[in-house]
Amino acid sequence: MTFVSRAGIALLAAVNVLALASAAKAQDSFGRLPADAVLVTPQGEILDYLPESGDVQMMRDRRGRTVLVDAWGNVVATVMGSSRQRNEARRREMNRDYSTGQGFGFSEQGYPDQGFSEPGDVTGSVPDYRDATPPSVERQELPDEYSALPDENDMEALPREERQTLPAAAQITKKSSAEITALQVFLDREGFSPGVIDGRSGSNVTKAIEAWQQATGETLDPNNTDDIMERLRFSGGLPITSYTITAVDAAGPYVASIPEDYAHKAALPHLSFTSTTEMLGEKFHMDEAYLRELNPGADFTVPGTIIKVINPGEMKKGKVARIVADKYRKQVFAYDEAGTLIAAYPATIGSSDTPSPSGTVQVDRIAFDPGYTYNPKINFKQGENDKVLTLQPGPNGPVGTIWIALSKPTYGIHGTPEPSKIGKTQSHGCVRLTNWDATELAKMVSVGTIVEFLD
Repeated sequence: MTFVSRAGIALLAAVNVLALASAAKAQDSFGRLPADAVLVTPQGEILDYLPESGDVQMMRDRRGRTVLVDAWGNVVATVMGSSRQRNEARRREMNRDYSTGQGFGFSEQGYPDQGFSEPGDVTGSVPDYRDATPPSVERQELPDEYSALPDENDMEALPREERQTLPAAAQITKKSSAEITALQVFLDREGFSPGVIDGRSGSNVTKAIEAWQQATGETLDPNNTDDIMERLRFSGGLPITSYTITAVDAAGPYVASIPEDYAHKAALPHLSFTSTTEMLGEKFHMDEAYLRELNPGADFTVPGTIIKVINPGEMKKGKVARIVADKYRKQVFAYDEAGTLIAAYPATIGSSDTPSPSGTVQVDRIAFDPGYTYNPKINFKQGENDKVLTLQPGPNGPVGTIWIALSKPTYGIHGTPEPSKIGKTQSHGCVRLTNWDATELAKMVSVGTIVEFLD
């Protein structure tokens, strides 16, 4: 038996008022139904005709709702009452058992019910490297090798004084992966990035909430899933949608692996993605492991395969006049000309050995899909390489898909080949963001934008 999901009930709000009124009027004549009853199909649509009494039977589903069932046992429609009753039903739907991933269109397997997802290509914010690429950008930027720090996947990993720098976020109680995903997607759409979307709470999520509260003056309760889902409804819909893998997706180009040695990197024609899942993870702002978790058994290499992906929404737009790189919070803040905070991103900023600059600099130039020049006389010694090496563009290059050069030589804000490590590792002096966050920021800044480093 099929039941109307929360996603279907939410569609009621988008139905044309006149259509709703006419359908309700037509259904008034059904003798055993309330006068204000509305019939809702399993697809979330208003039934615009009255089933013949001999064609359907009135039954109760497992949640006590009245449903009309045909002779084959299929649910034709669910009987919804007045708008107050519909709202109450919607509230109950939103409070379903999230521990199993159910609610807001999630099936028992933990990913959205296909019937209530919007199919189609959700545009990501990473530039398509298959398009014509610009010439390699000559520069002498310090490459970003990773030096692991203690895991920050717990809000308590942040020092207390750091968590109080901005309006403190409420502590996230035990929530399901589905609920955390909804929260992460909301923050991502708002321009207050949680980093990779992985269905897990952590310091990056907490800091994004605090930045959002600072910008809006509101308080966001991360434990109020009803409120988060209502906000999502007005900013692009459900947090997860369906996507059909295309022939272009499957074709690549991809490389078998990305070598560690820069000389071997320089031999590659392009520092491409290594797999379809890595590419899709970046396109939809997802952790690659989480993408696989949402699609158990899926073959990502076969065109036509329908998978579940994050629906990140539209890229943040605006004109950034000032950037603050907060080394202590490991976060980048973007302000407009009026001094209003309009975006924030988790970041990896320098290290104790190679700290980022202090004080104020400015944006010197911006390059999309840049190449990379390694110079051992200026950069640190990488392996046994003692010659200048030119690395081709690509998302797996040392600076990812974006290079925002700063007026202090060898320093910049850029992307990364490993987005899941943002905010949890150290860099060689530069400011590293996820490729999609760096792309979003790059499209809002211009040459001359002020960049202030806070210790």
